[in-house]
Amino acid sequence: MTDHGIKAKHLDANALKVIDELNANGFQAFLVGGCVRDALCGERPKDFDVATNAPLEKISKIFRRARIVGRRFPIVHVRYGRDLIEVSTFRQSISDNVVHDQQGMILRDHAFGTMQEDAFRRDFSVNALYYDPNTNEIIDYVGGIKDIEAKRLRFIGETKVRLAEDPVRVLRALRFGEKLGFSVDKKILALLDDTAKRLDAVPPARLFDEFLKLFLNGYGEKIWRKMRDTKLAGALFPTCNPQSPLVLAAMRNTDERIRGGASITPGFLVAVLLWEDFCARKNEWVTGDEDPAFATLKEQQNFVAVPRRFGSFAREVWMTQDRLINRSPKAIERVSAHKRFRAGYDFLCLRAETESNLKECADWWTHYQTANSDKKQAMVQALPRDAKKKRRKKRVNKDKQPISGELSAES
Repeated sequence: MTDHGIKAKHLDANALKVIDELNANGFQAFLVGGCVRDALCGERPKDFDVATNAPLEKISKIFRRARIVGRRFPIVHVRYGRDLIEVSTFRQSISDNVVHDQQGMILRDHAFGTMQEDAFRRDFSVNALYYDPNTNEIIDYVGGIKDIEAKRLRFIGETKVRLAEDPVRVLRALRFGEKLGFSVDKKILALLDDTAKRLDAVPPARLFDEFLKLFLNGYGEKIWRKMRDTKLAGALFPTCNPQSPLVLAAMRNTDERIRGGASITPGFLVAVLLWEDFCARKNEWVTGDEDPAFATLKEQQNFVAVPRRFGSFAREVWMTQDRLINRSPKAIERVSAHKRFRAGYDFLCLRAETESNLKECADWWTHYQTANSDKKQAMVQALPRDAKKKRRKKRVNKDKQPISGELSAES
């Protein structure tokens, strides 16, 4: 097919260089997957993948800045300047070199084959399209173009088998459905809960990557609404209340910030998703117990492995909440200068949307930030003064006898 409307100016120049170089060395090479799909949907592709019949070792030798990565599905990362192009060798799905576990999940795939075999081992039909920039032709073995025209998202082959091979595909289905505005195949939707149970077999670090793709893309609220009514939300964040209005408000706020071009950090969403668990641990904390923030984050690592920098961000946001709410006059300036003040303030404002008792406090901090120095001083002076600390009474040891020469209380 050559009458497709893909514009050359929307294709990445460095990805085309990779294809040219592979062709010059006698190998076939095509753009494949999401970049072809997005181009056909009228969007400008962001990530460009290349599929070729060149062996991995050959690819890594052809390009100066290239290295083989991945144990389960080895590919080659080729770098051109700041661009990273993923190059994979055509694979096949039926081979002794494809290792599955007892439930059918692929543990290792080192089986290489033809382009047609490669197409049938991919997940969704709309992701199995190959584009040849030299001939301007799209090669479609699985009906992906018709599914794009029908705005339909379906697996290639048997749905249950494809989900068993890789349970993460169920998350990808929800994400692509919202991103592309496609209807997700009913066969996939019927297996959401069953597949959620199998996500515990997926490395937590990989699930964090999926977490980023799910909720930092501009349509996280819609995805969360679908996940919270299934077991998927609990599979990723088991201590989170999926029906929490705070979580939904945070998803909506994140989507708005992305659409507005504002900066975002995964640590903020982590802070929201684990907030109730942290509060419960904090309320039950006694001296000698593990720090409730660390305990909360430590438990989450078993499901979605949050990198330390984002966990630290979440912890610091949690720590600001009492300080913002208490508004100790002596500490106002110090709190407002804290590196996590803005994130803590945003978190407080979100809470105020669902906790009416916090609205006055959130409004106070809103006005404080825009006030001049005289107004700030007046606002601080109007706050209730800190209660005087009570002196701790010295414990009297009744068994202690007066030292010789001293008077006893009874003398």
